[in-house]
Amino acid sequence: MSKTVVLASSNPGKLREINQILTTLALTVVPQTDYHVPDADETGLTFVENALIKARNAAHHTGLPAIADDSGIEVDYLNGAPGIYSARYAGKDATDEQNLMKLLADLVGISEKERTARFQCLMVYLRHEFDPTPVICQGTWEGRILLEPRGENGFGYDPVFYVPTHKCSSAELPVEEKNKLSHRGQALRALVSALGNAHL
Repeated sequence: MSKTVVLASSNPGKLREINQILTTLALTVVPQTDYHVPDADETGLTFVENALIKARNAAHHTGLPAIADDSGIEVDYLNGAPGIYSARYAGKDATDEQNLMKLLADLVGISEKERTARFQCLMVYLRHEFDPTPVICQGTWEGRILLEPRGENGFGYDPVFYVPTHKCSSAELPVEEKNKLSHRGQALRALVSALGNAHL
């Protein structure tokens, strides 16, 4: 029998990625919007703090175990920005494209070798709202920022994130390949490994 876990996100791309990887566990992941959960106020200063805030909020409103991730892109030339502000880099209600264009604008004239960057993902699993020992997993994906967007797959900063091992942008990778390589894929596989069926 499958166990229902709430995902503290309404992002359809994220839900799809997470469900594809968690099929190995007897879990059905549903978005918090199915339960009309209000968005948490992300007041943390780190990815892990924000992930815990989001998971606790989802568990509180649903009474279900919760998964949350906080992820973003860190650009070395920008001292790690956008970082935890990746989803709202161009403003509170910015679209993916607006965020991406702001990043490119901030790097105009910066040489290829100075455009090193990485995607970070901190994934947490709470058994309930007051779980004192959350499972916390991290994934990191190294690359650099392209001069212009490339590719139609993926979401967020994928079109400007160059993957040196595959000589293409993240948005040019097939979904299965991206899931193998990506920061979220790494964090999710670590979560699957950490949870096992015993901890659910």
